[in-house]
Amino acid sequence: MSKQEEIQEQIEGELQDLINADVEQPNNLSPEETVVSLSAQIEVLQQEIASARDQMLRASADAQNTRRRAEADVEKAHKFALEKFARELLPVVDSLDKATEALSGVADAQKEGVEMTLRLFLATLGKFQIKQLDPLGQIFDPQYHEAMSMVPNPSLPANAVMDVLQKGYSLNERLLRPAMVVVATGGEPKKVNETA
Repeated sequence: MSKQEEIQEQIEGELQDLINADVEQPNNLSPEETVVSLSAQIEVLQQEIASARDQMLRASADAQNTRRRAEADVEKAHKFALEKFARELLPVVDSLDKATEALSGVADAQKEGVEMTLRLFLATLGKFQIKQLDPLGQIFDPQYHEAMSMVPNPSLPANAVMDVLQKGYSLNERLLRPAMVVVATGGEPKKVNETA
């Protein structure tokens, strides 16, 4: 039996006890007046029961909402505990990425070693739900990309990302850092003939 049902039974029991109790009639009240008086008392008690029930339901709902909020807070704390640490690691990934680009004229063994280190680092980040955002060729999305400049390029559709200056990252689908991109405007705007 729930706490709510116990309280409800207790209140109804007390009400029944009051109704069944031998009430002494004052000498000056008629039986009809006594019935009216008792009816008024019953009505007051029923209102008190309704009020107590309402308060109990509200308290129960508040407790349940507090429990849900606490569970959500704990879940977020677990999910995003690595956020600050992950932000500090992003420059290391950027450096390894730039190193692979800079090693184009160096021996293949050295370049391959840096590329393997970068892949290993990205795989480790992926195990902790840290994902790289490389939007090259995608349509510009201000939620995940930061436009550094816009360049006319007739070979690409308008608002397409034509160059990535710095890759973005997300942790559990929450943005850690937006990708810094160059956006194509789709070529020079065409001039309209003004002949009518």
